[in-house]
Amino acid sequence: MARKAVVVMSFECYSQRMLNPFRGSMNCVRYRSADAVTADGFHWDIYVSNDGLMDVLTGAGRMQVSDIRFGAWSPDRGLRRGPIYPSEDFRRMERLGQRVYAHLLEVHDQVPFPFRDHYELWLLDRAARPLALLDSALTPDGLERRQSLLWLTGQRCRRTFTTTAATRLGIDTTTAGASADYLRNYINDCAGPLPAAQIFQRLDDGAGAGLAGINLDAGLVYRTLAGADFPATLLDRTHHDEVHRQLIDDFIRWQAPWQLLLPALDPETRRSFEQHARVQPLRLAQQYRLYPRIIDRAAIDAARVEARIRQTQPARKEVEQVQSTFYIELSPDHAEY
Repeated sequence: MARKAVVVMSFECYSQRMLNPFRGSMNCVRYRSADAVTADGFHWDIYVSNDGLMDVLTGAGRMQVSDIRFGAWSPDRGLRRGPIYPSEDFRRMERLGQRVYAHLLEVHDQVPFPFRDHYELWLLDRAARPLALLDSALTPDGLERRQSLLWLTGQRCRRTFTTTAATRLGIDTTTAGASADYLRNYINDCAGPLPAAQIFQRLDDGAGAGLAGINLDAGLVYRTLAGADFPATLLDRTHHDEVHRQLIDDFIRWQAPWQLLLPALDPETRRSFEQHARVQPLRLAQQYRLYPRIIDRAAIDAARVEARIRQTQPARKEVEQVQSTFYIELSPDHAEY
């Protein structure tokens, strides 16, 4: 008599970048249709969804199933439960949430988890080279094929970013968001009048196997690019004239608290970003638990102390502009990107 195969579900622990603009990473503990997620390595949200509904609707095409908040957990406050619903479906989801919560207690201090979003959607420049990373996912089906190909800088960038190249570029720094808007327009112009994007599966050696894309020339499908062809900082900084390269470098330095999340940075680059991140201590304090490596521990700890001091001060509107490591950001605002 043939025995029925038994499928054993295991826990998955992984990281995924938050993109367009790049604004951090999400660490996840997942079991079936339940997961616990954190963007700072300390505060976790636990969600469950009705995976049984997906079984019923198999073959009905790609569908979105709403999540239910199981609760929130942090080491200092413990578990705070979400709403409880009197239904059999909810009781089954409740059991999944309990499984994820129990596993979270065992692994929460092991962050950052490895990045598994190896499928990347890159905006291409006019020469069909990777220009800016727009999206990433664990599987190619996780990438939306109908999304806009407009690269964004984000509202936080519009509030605080300035560039040392402003005068040479004719940027009116008296206008709010002018430097960020110029950068956004410049990068999108580099993509040409009909922008194209391509999905790459990043391999263990860093190379990228080209897949399908959006507005993509058919001849580019199945090409393979070397790891060096993909900007380590997720935005190309090499194929530009000197003044625009300065603009992009200033932006990448402004992104330092988030750039430090990337595991492939060489030690010299990581040390440099640690120094640039110090001028945004509140951002650094939100991210440092997820840094895969710290070179200058004293610099990071000093920034964390500065962040704690500022968090005790009355809230101020975020109007500061971050430009160099000599600039001290005064705002404790935690507004979203």
